Amino acid sequence: MQSSSLRKVTLILGLSCLLVFAGCKKKVATAPPAAPPAPPPAQPTVTLNASPTSIAAGQSSTLSWSSTNATDLDIQPGVGKVSPQGSTPVTPTESTTYTITASGPGGSATATASVAVSTPPPPAAPAPSPSMSELFDQNVRDAFFDLDKSDLRPDAREALTKDAEFLRSYPDIRISIEGHCDERGSTEYNLGLGERRADAAKNYLVSLGIAANRIDTVSWGKERPFCTEHDESCWQQNRRAHFVMAK
Repeated sequence: MQSSSLRKVTLILGLSCLLVFAGCKKKVATAPPAAPPAPPPAQPTVTLNASPTSIAAGQSSTLSWSSTNATDLDIQPGVGKVSPQGSTPVTPTESTTYTITASGPGGSATATASVAVSTPPPPAAPAPSPSMSELFDQNVRDAFFDLDKSDLRPDAREALTKDAEFLRSYPDIRISIEGHCDERGSTEYNLGLGERRADAAKNYLVSLGIAANRIDTVSWGKERPFCTEHDESCWQQNRRAHFVMAK
């Protein structure tokens, strides 16, 4: 009996200790999983285009742009702050490279576009006006004659007609008509022949309306040849009424 009571007491004490130890055991809380790190702000992107890319001075080109992830955009030179996308005309006076800068929380980005400006060459300087002497030499032609003749050939009349047109256009010009001959014949004979040739040319100009007081005549005979060869082709050049603008 006594032994049975002892076993009961021992069992009760054992159970009590187990309950005490179980109650005293500390519970450990489970930590929640860590939140993933926030992604970094996106890097801005930007594009810039010019159309046309080549213009003449005084013309315009259009700048067009677009961007992402940007809160501030600026175009230089000369445009300034702009919206995230758009277009604007520009009129550069010289070849220019435009730069757009796009900024945002994620950083900045740039883009460029160039506009070439062609400057027309300066106008060519006007050609200097020919002098009166140059005009005279360009427009007045001599009259040529046959051997021992002072009458006007058809080609001489044609030349003198054009001479008269020029002289009518410049009424202040006075002229001297020189009578010339080839080397054949005496000096006296050729002086007389040269005089008749000069007079024939003068009379024809007067008949075309040129005032006689604008025309002097002189005969040089064979003393001042234009060509010094001794053949017909050379002699023909010397048989003439030669025109000189009077000083």
